Amino acid sequence: MFLPLSISTPGRICLFGEHQDYLGLPVIAAAISKRIQITAEPTTKPEVRLFLPDIDAEERFSLRTFPLSYQHDRDYFRSAINVLLREGFRFSSGIQGEVRGNIPINSGTSSSSALLITWLAILSKLADNPQPLSPRQLAELAYRAEILEFGEPGGMMDHYATAVGGVIYLESKPAIHLESFQSQLGTFVLGDSRQPKDTIGVLRHVKFGMLGAMEKIRQYDPGFSLDSCPQEKVDEYRHLLTPDETVLLKGNLSDRDVLQEALTMFKTGIIDHQRLGALLTIHQTSLREAKRVSTPKIDRMIEEALKAGAYGGKINGSGGGGCMFAYAPENPEAVAEAIERAGGKAYIIQVDQGVSVQPQVQSVE
Repeated sequence: MFLPLSISTPGRICLFGEHQDYLGLPVIAAAISKRIQITAEPTTKPEVRLFLPDIDAEERFSLRTFPLSYQHDRDYFRSAINVLLREGFRFSSGIQGEVRGNIPINSGTSSSSALLITWLAILSKLADNPQPLSPRQLAELAYRAEILEFGEPGGMMDHYATAVGGVIYLESKPAIHLESFQSQLGTFVLGDSRQPKDTIGVLRHVKFGMLGAMEKIRQYDPGFSLDSCPQEKVDEYRHLLTPDETVLLKGNLSDRDVLQEALTMFKTGIIDHQRLGALLTIHQTSLREAKRVSTPKIDRMIEEALKAGAYGGKINGSGGGGCMFAYAPENPEAVAEAIERAGGKAYIIQVDQGVSVQPQVQSVE
């Protein structure tokens, strides 16, 4: 008798390197103890039928004809199957199950990536020809199913962070380089502003503004590199740039250096928790003033969290709304209350493991 298969994957926070990956700079991210879980089993009817009680929805489609045609934007349940078909997986029977989760949706905590990682792991085990997939393989397949399949902008941070778990350091250029660290971090408090994100508006200013500035600088100085340019050299390029571009350049160089200082802590295994919190706040200052991706409400939530004893905090994700988080290894309950008084929805969280299979116990009658 086949026991239902249950797999879960965490959401994530970006600790350092927000809006840096598409510039070729690294990021540091952490999986969090908010997860999406899919419990599923094979059926004889060749169809997928998934119940999503958290959003009062159902996903149902036939598996009689491949590849599957997409029915709406970001049709991830079908795109995951199409990606696996290209990898040689086959699906002649059906799958039914349930999707549940407690990751805030559309708030920058990677609920969609966690969903895809979980679904791909389920599919790889319930296929006609099941194969074990490592967390890194799942991350790469999820990137294809979420980003490449629909021509979306985005990097691989979300997929690696949620699949691998713990704290990760990720370089995407010139090639993928991933390091993972056993977490020595204390408690965080995640705060959902309940403001919808303006991702397109944010990227218009932050991404394309910075890419334009870099092009101007390279015409003047072909040897310019964002990886190695010292912060004090910004004045040399000031005459080439608009005031906004100059501020963006300074902000990106500051964020780069903040990440490197934090990386040293993770690599040595010696975490100065107060300093780590201060680095988060320095990063937030850049995100608020240079990149302008924070909001007045999120600024208030962070300010109140710091007053309540958090060591530091920043906005999470692309910005323009969504979530913030505070590092609160002491008195997280007081920090959570402060965030809620500022109008947010607070969750006390820890760094968590990556994608994992939940043990299923067969009842004995």
